[in-house]
Amino acid sequence: MNTPDVVAGGPDDFMTVRHLTVSGGQAEIGRALAEEARRSYGWRPRPADPVVARARRAWFERNWPQHAARTAAVAGMLGADPDAVLLDGLARMPEGSACSALWCPPDMSSDGRGRLGRNYDFFTLAQSEVFAMMASGETWSAPPSAPSPLSAPSDEPAWCSRPFIVTTLPDEGLASVVLTMDTLDGCTEGVNEAGLSVALLIADAGSAEVPDPRPQAGLDPLRLPRFVLENAADTEEAKQALLGAKQYDGGTPMHYVIADAAGNGFVWERGRDGMEHIIETDGAVCATNHFLHRNSDARALPEDGAETMGTYRRYATLAKRAADGAMSPADLEDTLQDVAFDARTAEAYPVRTLWRTVLDPGARSMSVRFYLGDAPDGALRLSEEAVFSASR
Repeated sequence: MNTPDVVAGGPDDFMTVRHLTVSGGQAEIGRALAEEARRSYGWRPRPADPVVARARRAWFERNWPQHAARTAAVAGMLGADPDAVLLDGLARMPEGSACSALWCPPDMSSDGRGRLGRNYDFFTLAQSEVFAMMASGETWSAPPSAPSPLSAPSDEPAWCSRPFIVTTLPDEGLASVVLTMDTLDGCTEGVNEAGLSVALLIADAGSAEVPDPRPQAGLDPLRLPRFVLENAADTEEAKQALLGAKQYDGGTPMHYVIADAAGNGFVWERGRDGMEHIIETDGAVCATNHFLHRNSDARALPEDGAETMGTYRRYATLAKRAADGAMSPADLEDTLQDVAFDARTAEAYPVRTLWRTVLDPGARSMSVRFYLGDAPDGALRLSEEAVFSASR
């Protein structure tokens, strides 16, 4: 394992971003990720219900052997009973986050290259502040004048201030590069060496609940993208992997934009009723923070409310820009900027677009610009673009 490199930000910026490369067998990769999580985040196993722990381990062994091998290695490294503790991360997306994504297929791109662009919008608060806000019942309908700190206390870093880029180069299986907020065995987006790309977004901002932290057998929201990247080379394989997987969301449903090097793309959703949905279109694929199996027609969207974080407005903007004609890389950047959260559009609320990512399936690459703070005019102060490759 390499020592992580700082690739964006620093002590005087909102965040410090590190790039970690891990390689070898799955056991080696698992131990390396656990060591880094312990060093960077103070991670340690948490007590588990033995019945649930056994069921989780059995599910991973049958359906995701790479993850099973990694967690078994962590148990051995720590001398832990795998039936007594949780050996993987349990981070969740809290109520109120908002993201936007646009898949522009090759035939709608000015240079014939498909690209998946996304804004990752999240709180600028410390984890304890986010949980306190959720527990208090505060919502986004609070007046703009209400006090909402935009920085964490000096003794606790902002929750999303230490993200990682993780490049994984296994001896067997698909290499990948992913971006994670704080969970090294999960991710929010990424691309593998076959060109399959995935990005997650909250799927039901208007009625999101405080997540239930109890784990189950199967895939939670942050592990699902990593599962897809390690088990599928294109969108057809991704559909089959997802349809055969057990999933749970803890009360905060997510949906996922998935695209491949051949130019295919779709959105994967699991509705409140447990039904699974594959949403495809003839052109661009847009997603913000509402269920597309309920509202995908940009001409017939409901009105936004204080609790929806502008999901319908942002979706309509993406759809209109995608329909305007061939989209260049600069057009994609401008479109994402149009739906970003900064000091002017978020008003007093503690949320910003914390990074802007462009996944290029054809190039097997991920380029990112990270939020470093607010500019004097209230715009986002972003890092220089950093490009990471999933190719070996």
